Amino acid sequence: MAHVLGIDIGGSGIKAAPVDTGTGKLVADRVKLATPQPSEREAVAAVVGDLVTTFDWTGPAGITFPGVVMDGTICTAVNLDPSWIGTDGRELFGTATGLPVTVLNDADAAGVAEMRFGAGAGQRGTVLLLTFGTGIGSALFIDGTLVPNTEFGHIEIRGKDAEKRASEHAREEQELSWGKWAGRVDEYLEQMERLLSPSLIIIGGGVSRKADKFLPLLTSLRAPIVPAAMHNDAGIVGAAMAAT
Repeated sequence: MAHVLGIDIGGSGIKAAPVDTGTGKLVADRVKLATPQPSEREAVAAVVGDLVTTFDWTGPAGITFPGVVMDGTICTAVNLDPSWIGTDGRELFGTATGLPVTVLNDADAAGVAEMRFGAGAGQRGTVLLLTFGTGIGSALFIDGTLVPNTEFGHIEIRGKDAEKRASEHAREEQELSWGKWAGRVDEYLEQMERLLSPSLIIIGGGVSRKADKFLPLLTSLRAPIVPAAMHNDAGIVGAAMAAT
């Protein structure tokens, strides 16, 4: 299998590493740079270009974006500058990097990686992956097949986008205890379970490394809930897989 550069754009950071797409392993140390503020197109594209230069990369690259991506075009950008909406991501990042690039939703990329190499490997039925970070990303799979661009972080809970109450950013910004935050996550997951009846729920994003602090506090779910096996590398791996 090929080595492909995976780049994962988030609301606060942009991470990259080359990936062995046959094993799902990073073949060099991950590099992370801050997402520019304001997160305008040209500024973010420049950071992506810097990451490509860091690895002296000349082959294909996969790039995630935190929003709906349809055929390479970015359709939503809730946690980045609104100037992104309507942007041809393939053209923008291709010009910035000089590489052939594939662009897809960040949570979809993480989900693809987890279903192939991580916590969802071999799992049939309905699997829901949720990434808790700046917002809440979602990836839905039916018998291993991705239903793209679900954006379940924006369902309404108590009159607000769910991610405004239950993302990791909300926990940090509002200085919530793990118990208080787990209660909000519990309420959100209960609603997702009511809508989708998943066979398995996978929790991804950086907070998955701290699963022991909140998973035992969740009480209302029927479905098994597990942390992502690939933690915060899943988006990088899934991005690389998409570019093969």
